[in-house]
Amino acid sequence: MNKSFWVGKKVFITGHTGFKGGWLTTWLKLLGASITGYSLPPETQPSMFELANVAQGITSINGDILNSANLLKAMQEQQPEIIFHLAAQPLVHYSYENPLETYTVNVIGTVNLLEAIRSVKSVKAVIVVTSDKCYENQEWVWGYRETDSMGGFDPYSSSKGCAELVVSAYRRSYFNPAHYDNHQVALATVRAGNVIGGGDWAAARLIPDLVRSFIKNETGEIRHPRAFRPWQYILDLLQGYLMLTEKLWYEGATFSEAWNFGPNEDNVKCVSWIADKLVSLWGENAKWSLGENALLHEAKCLKLDCNKSRTLLGWEPQMSIDDVLKTTLAWYQAHHHQQDMVKFTEQQIQEYESRRGH
Repeated sequence: MNKSFWVGKKVFITGHTGFKGGWLTTWLKLLGASITGYSLPPETQPSMFELANVAQGITSINGDILNSANLLKAMQEQQPEIIFHLAAQPLVHYSYENPLETYTVNVIGTVNLLEAIRSVKSVKAVIVVTSDKCYENQEWVWGYRETDSMGGFDPYSSSKGCAELVVSAYRRSYFNPAHYDNHQVALATVRAGNVIGGGDWAAARLIPDLVRSFIKNETGEIRHPRAFRPWQYILDLLQGYLMLTEKLWYEGATFSEAWNFGPNEDNVKCVSWIADKLVSLWGENAKWSLGENALLHEAKCLKLDCNKSRTLLGWEPQMSIDDVLKTTLAWYQAHHHQQDMVKFTEQQIQEYESRRGH
C-alpha cells in the first residue's frame, strides 16, 4: 500500500458510523484523505464511532442510504473520487426477524448508490462491501472462489448475494470494463466474513457478546461452540480494501470484479476455541457456558479461497489468531479502564502499519 496515494483523495464512505466504517474512516484520516461520511447514527451504545471520535476532521452527514434524493445531493455536493459502500443491515439473526428491512437496505440501498454514481462524474473507484455469506454454501471444506454461485440460506446472506448480482448487472450495463475509457469508473465488490477487532458492539456476535458479559462479571453464553469460522482482523481486511482501491484507480478495467479477503488457514477456529482464548486473555473471573440454541440455521463451515487477492494484489493477512485476539481484547480493556480511545485506536493502526513495514 502506497500511503502517499491517499493524501488529498476525496473519499465518500457510506456506513461510516459502523464498526468497519469507523476503522476505515480513522485510518484514512491518518493517511491524509479528505473524507465525507454518509450514514444513520450509530446503532449501538457504546459505539466505535463515538468512542474514537470518528466524526472529527471529516464531513459527517446523517443520511439514510434509502433516501436516494438525499444521497445523490450529498454526492453531488462533495464530488468524491473514491467510494466505499459499507452501509448495510449486517446481522444474520436480525434478518430473520426483519427480512423486508434487510432486503431493502442491502439491495435497494446498493441500487441507490449505483444510480447516484451514474450522475456524479467525479467518481473514479468504487468498492461495494458484501459478505462471504453471499455464496451458496454447500458446507465444503475448501474455500469458495469469486466465480462460485451466489445464494444464501437466511435473508441476510441472500440479500448479500442479491447485492452482488445488482453490482454485476450495473457493471456490465453502465460501467463495463470493456468501455472503461468512456465511463472511467472502476467498480469492485469485496467479500469477507467474521471480521473482528475492538469497537464492535453489535448484538448476536461472539466477541461483543462475550466482552459485554465479561465487563458485567456475568457468564458469557455460546450458541454453537463447534462451528468453525475464519476469524480475520479488521485492519488486515481494510488493508485489502485500500490496496484494491489503488489498483482500481490506476488499472480500473483490469480489477473491476469481485474479490475475496479471508484469513490464513491457521485462523480458522471453532467458536469454543475462541471463547476459551478470550476467557484466558480477559482474566478477572471471565467464563462462558453453553447457551440456549436459537434454532436458527447457521453454517458449520464457510471459507474463502483468497488466492486471487494474494496473487494479483500482493495482499497477505499479517495477524495470527493469537495476535488478533490479544489486540482486539486490548481495545475493549482500554475502553473498560477509561483510556483515551481516540489515541488508542490511532495507536493500534500505527502499530499495524509498523508490523507491515510501512
